[in-house]
Amino acid sequence: MLAFATRRLILSIPTLIFISFIIFMLLQLAPGDPMAQVPLTVPPEVKEKMRQALGLGEPPLVQYWKWLVQVFWIEPQVLIDHIFGTSFAAGDLRVISWQTRSPVMEIVIQRIPQTLWVVGVAYVVAILIALPIGVYSAYRQYSVFDQAGTFVTMIGFSIPPFFTGPLLIVIFSVQLGWFPSIYDTTHVVNDWESFKVQLQQMVMPVMVLAFQITAQLSRYMRASMLDNLNQDYVRTARAKGLSEAVVVNVHVLRNSMIPVVTVIALGIPSIFGGAIITESVFKVNGIGQLLLTALFANDLPMVMTLTFIFAVLIVLFNLIADVLYGLLDPRIRYD
Repeated sequence: MLAFATRRLILSIPTLIFISFIIFMLLQLAPGDPMAQVPLTVPPEVKEKMRQALGLGEPPLVQYWKWLVQVFWIEPQVLIDHIFGTSFAAGDLRVISWQTRSPVMEIVIQRIPQTLWVVGVAYVVAILIALPIGVYSAYRQYSVFDQAGTFVTMIGFSIPPFFTGPLLIVIFSVQLGWFPSIYDTTHVVNDWESFKVQLQQMVMPVMVLAFQITAQLSRYMRASMLDNLNQDYVRTARAKGLSEAVVVNVHVLRNSMIPVVTVIALGIPSIFGGAIITESVFKVNGIGQLLLTALFANDLPMVMTLTFIFAVLIVLFNLIADVLYGLLDPRIRYD
């Protein structure tokens, strides 16, 4: 298993470099000019100097190489300096946001906690709800519970977050006044009272995201359980006298988790990507909102870095899912 993981990690390096090159070239073809945000009163020669300072006058391949060096060489040194107090990256040029003129990674690190508070909690809540619902719906196929669960999950699939978000705001914030409609990103949790305030402002965005994720995961769980409940090994386990709880919760559930693990693992990078629509509706100043503002401002270094981080997370969690396959199914061996 260790040799397999090592090989995959080594092979992921050229894969990520190729992905970053494709992303960079596609962004070069995107319409828009970062100098469009500059006031019209700025003289053309000043604008040209600003373009040169941002590196826009250089060929695309030169710009890509500089970005590559900054991300793979300078940023790791900055992280080492931050942890151990060294000065390896002192004076080196980092990836700078065209919009804020500050290092991109510092902005990303500032936004990650807000995204994890909302999107991360929503994903955990959805998993804890979806898996039991999917298991019980499959075991009690065509029961009232199964029919009700199918109806609710179809609603979760059909209604987008930009509808459920404002709907919850109208009901729970405007009409009932239970929860705030705007997420306060400046709120600091330092005692029990501030923690309760944090929970109150998290309820509605977490509900919106968890509802959508639960609908997806519970249907995958149900379909996988139904496929395994009719297998020969289940009849053999029952014939050997094992209790129904052991048959369902140990044998069937373990084999049914294999395809569901793929869905969960590939969905985890979306936590760090944030939910762009939900974060915009509730004014959560997270990674999704950061990507949206960077797109509107033609901030290519920010967009490039964020999309590359998403690609790294997808490759990483693909590897984690493959490793989990071997733990769930003893028949799967990589070495």
